[in-house]
Amino acid sequence: MDRAPHPHPTRLRRRLARLTGAFAATALGATALVALGGTPAGAAAANLAQNPGFESGLSGWTCSAGSGSTVASPVHGGSAALKATPAGTDNARCAQTVAVRPNSSYTLTAWVQGSYVYLGASGTGTTDVSTWTPSASGWQQLSTSFTTGANTTSVTVYTHGWYGQPAYYADDISLTGPGGDPGNPGDPVPGAPSGLRTGAVTSSSIALSWSPVTGATGYHVYRDGSRVQSVSGTSATVTGLTPSTSYRFEVTATNAAGESPRSSAVTGTTSAGSGGGGGGTVPKHAVTGYWQNFDNGAAVQKLRDVQDQYDIIAVAFADATGTPGAVDFTLDPAVGYGSEQQFKDDIKAKQAAGKSVVISIGGQNGTVSVNDAASANNFADSVYALMREYGFNGVDIDLENGLNATYMTQALRALSAKAGSGLVVTMAPQTIDMQSTSNGYFQTALNIKDILTVVNMQYYNSGSMLGCDGKVYSQGSVDFLTALACIQLEGGLSPSQVGLGLPASTRGAGSGYVSPAIVNNALDCLARGTNCGSFKPARTYPELRGAMTWSTNWDATAGNAWSGAVGPKVHGLP
Repeated sequence: MDRAPHPHPTRLRRRLARLTGAFAATALGATALVALGGTPAGAAAANLAQNPGFESGLSGWTCSAGSGSTVASPVHGGSAALKATPAGTDNARCAQTVAVRPNSSYTLTAWVQGSYVYLGASGTGTTDVSTWTPSASGWQQLSTSFTTGANTTSVTVYTHGWYGQPAYYADDISLTGPGGDPGNPGDPVPGAPSGLRTGAVTSSSIALSWSPVTGATGYHVYRDGSRVQSVSGTSATVTGLTPSTSYRFEVTATNAAGESPRSSAVTGTTSAGSGGGGGGTVPKHAVTGYWQNFDNGAAVQKLRDVQDQYDIIAVAFADATGTPGAVDFTLDPAVGYGSEQQFKDDIKAKQAAGKSVVISIGGQNGTVSVNDAASANNFADSVYALMREYGFNGVDIDLENGLNATYMTQALRALSAKAGSGLVVTMAPQTIDMQSTSNGYFQTALNIKDILTVVNMQYYNSGSMLGCDGKVYSQGSVDFLTALACIQLEGGLSPSQVGLGLPASTRGAGSGYVSPAIVNNALDCLARGTNCGSFKPARTYPELRGAMTWSTNWDATAGNAWSGAVGPKVHGLP
C-alpha cells in the first residue's frame, strides 16, 4: 500500500519491470558486467555454475520429484539441454548451490524455452531474485542480478516451470561474479550427512537431527525436494506443516566450496490438529481494513471512526529506522489527534468492541530489510516494543522491497515467543509473490503456518496471472480472484488463513478495482461453490477467512459502499 493518491505505484513499476526484464536480458553486455563488479570488457567472465550446459547429464543439479532429464534436442549450445516436466503440485524446480563471496555482485543468465519458465537465485543474504517468461516458443535468454550479503558464502540458482504446464527446457546457465571464498580456496566440498532422523512431532512441525560432517560450516534442509531451511548446527525443526500429513526430508552439508550431495531421505508424519493458525480473538470470518496514518486525499479518519464491519484494522504504516530490521511508529499530525494517548485510547476502544488492531510494516516509506539474524532480532524487538507501547495486537507484513523467508520466519517466531498465543500476524503480498511456494512470501507463510492469522493477497495493480488450473486470468473478474486464491488454498495454507484483498474504490488502486458484487461472488464460489465464473474449484472452502481492503479511508470516501456490502457477506459465510 502507498501513501500517494493512487496506492502502489512503486509496486506497479516493479511488477512491470519483472514482466519486461526477461525480454530486455540481452541488453546486459560487457559494460553491465563491469558495473556489477564482473570481468572488464574484452575478457571472458568465468562461469561459476557447474555443468551449465548439461553436457554431463544432471551432474551438479538436483530436480524436484525426479522431474528433470537431459535431451539432445532442442539444445541452445553443445549437445544437451535440460528438460523438466511439472506434474501435479510440483513445478519441476532444478537447482544448484554455488560458492560465492560476501558483499559481491553477480549476474545470472539462462537460455530457456517453454511456457512460464522461471530463473532465480535464493539464499543471497539480501533480496532473493527471479525473472520469468510467459511464453518462449524458441530459445530466449533470461537474466537477473543480485548482490550477496555480508555473511553469504553460497547461493542456490534454479529454474522451474509452472503447475499444469508442459515440459520446459533450459541450457547454458551462467552465474558470473567473484567465485568461492578467497580465504579458503582449497576447502573441499563436504560429504553428505548421515544419520538423519526425525524427533518431536506436532500437528504443524517435525524436528530433525543428523550427524555432523567434517568441514561443513552449515546445512540445508529439504522438504519434498525443496529447500526450506539453512542452519549452522545438526538439528532443525521444520514448521508450517499440515496436520496428519507425511513429508520426505533430506539434508546437505555446505561450506565455502559448495554443497554436498543429499543425505538418505527420511519420512515424518505430523499429528492430527486443526490446521494451524494464530490470531487471538479474530473471528472465524473476518474483514481486514488498512487505516491510513496520513492524508493522501482520502477521507481523514481517527481510529474511532473506522467502520464497524472491520474486524482487523491494520495501522499503515510503521517506518524503517537507521538500525537494520528495526521499525518505529510516529502518529501523523494530519490525522488530527490531539495526543498519542487519544490514539492509544481509540485502540483500546476498538479492542473492547472485539476488533484487533495491528501495526503494518511496509508501504511506500517502509523499506525494512530483514536479511540476517541480527536484523531479524531487531525486527522482533522493535515490533514488540510498539505492541507494548500502543497496545497493538500484532503485525502486518506488507513489504515492497522483497522478503527473505529464512530471516523473516526467524523474526516472526521471535516475536511470537515474546507476544504469546494472542499474536495476530497478517500478510499482504502481491499476486506474483504467491504464484509459487518457492517465492519468499509463500515460503514465509508456510513456515509460520502455526502462528499465521491470514494472508490477504492483493488482487490489484497486478495484470494477468496464472490460476491453479494453469490458465491465465486477467484481473477484474471473479475467475481472477478464485483461480488465484486456489493456489494458496491448495498450496499448503489453511482456508482460514486465506483472504481476498481488493481496493475499496476506483481511487484506491492504479488498477484492479472490482465491484463489491464481484468480491461477494468470489467469496460464494470459494466457500459455497456458487456464483462462480468459468473457473470452479474442485472443492469448496467454507472456512475461508474473508476479505481485505485498501483502505478504510477510501471506503469512507466512497460512502462505505465496500464494507457495507462485503462485510455482511464475509460475516455470513458458513
